[in-house]
Order: sequence, then structure tokens, then C-alpha cells
Amino acid sequence: MDLYEAVARRRDVRAEFSGEPLDDAVLKRVLAAAHRAPSVGMSQPWDFVLVRDPATLAAFAGHVAGEREAYAAELPPDRAATFAAIKVEGVREAGLGVVVTHDQARGGPQVLGRRTIADTGLYSTCLAIQNLWLAATAEGVGVGWVSFFHEEWLAERLALPAGVRPVAWLCVGHVTGLQEVPDLERHRWRSRRPLADAVHHETYRAVPTEATPTDPAESRS
Repeated sequence: MDLYEAVARRRDVRAEFSGEPLDDAVLKRVLAAAHRAPSVGMSQPWDFVLVRDPATLAAFAGHVAGEREAYAAELPPDRAATFAAIKVEGVREAGLGVVVTHDQARGGPQVLGRRTIADTGLYSTCLAIQNLWLAATAEGVGVGWVSFFHEEWLAERLALPAGVRPVAWLCVGHVTGLQEVPDLERHRWRSRRPLADAVHHETYRAVPTEATPTDPAESRS
């Protein structure tokens, strides 16, 4: 598929993983695409930890489940009921976790282009994640970004060096198909903003107040 089709087809996958093992050649191509991402000062602050050990997958899935329960307990009743139907991870179903890490010290203390905006390093790692996601979509492979975890817990579990952050746990694997409509829209959690609301000219203009979950705008998908 071409780039625009990959962008449109990309989904945050949860329930559609088939469990079929991912071919090493496909995985290498996807990781190579991630590694070709632009980075501030050519610092390349990312690394990829591949996790397949069933014990680690089960432990992480349990950690995520606990954090899901904690989040649900903070929601008002109506939102909690909506959230209950939303699956937030496919850790064991995918069978492969790609943990993308960020090392802010990579490249030394004077990274070209990072002097005034320290977060450009973290932005670079996020660009690697986007490259990985689009390449996987083009290969017919699903990706699900899991963020219901504490960084310290995962860093210790994976024996990450001090100063190296686990930015994302990506569930990566073959899928039975990709949803036409993103999960959060299908479950009426939140709708996509119109492009016109996100585009400004010359200065940041005032925009309408964000729709509440009960507004009719929330039901559009």
C-alpha cells in the first residue's frame, strides 16, 4: 500500500491479534524502518527490547490489568461503564512485545539542535515509533501501544540501565483484520476532531470548546 493508505489504515490494535508468529524477516524490516527515523543531532536515542518470554508477557499483562482497574475507579459511573467495554491491551495475544526506550544521554551533553528544546530527543523516539507503526501497517501487521504501566516497574523488569526510559510497550503481531473505525470511536469514548479545527493561520485562533462525551458530536464516526 502507499503511504497515505498506510496512514489511513493504521489502527491501535487490541483484540484482533491472531497469535501467529511473526516472520523474522518481516520484523527486521519493520525495525529497520523505525531505525531510519529522523532524530535531533543524529542522536538516535531509541532502542528496541523484544519480549517473547511468556512469563514476562503474563507479568506485564497483570500489571496493566491492575492499572486499568485503578483508572476505572477514578471515572464517573457513566464513563466507567463505557470504559468497561474497551480492551486496552493485547499483550499475550500478540505474543511479541517491542518495548521502545529513550536514552536522553545518547549523543552526549551537546546534541546539535537540542539546546533550547530538551524534548526534541523524546520527540525523535516517538518518530521511530510512528515509522515502526506505519511500516507494520504496510506489512499487514498489527501494532497496539500499551501505556497503562509505571515506567519504574517496567524498567526494573527489563533491566534497563539508569536513565533509559521505557516510552512504549508495543504489541506487535499478525492480525485477523484491522477495524475500519478506531476502537475509541466505535465505543463512543471520543471522536476525531475535524481537521479544520486543528489548522490555524498566522496566530492561534480561538476554537470551539471541546465537545463533552454526551454531545451529539461524540456519536459521529
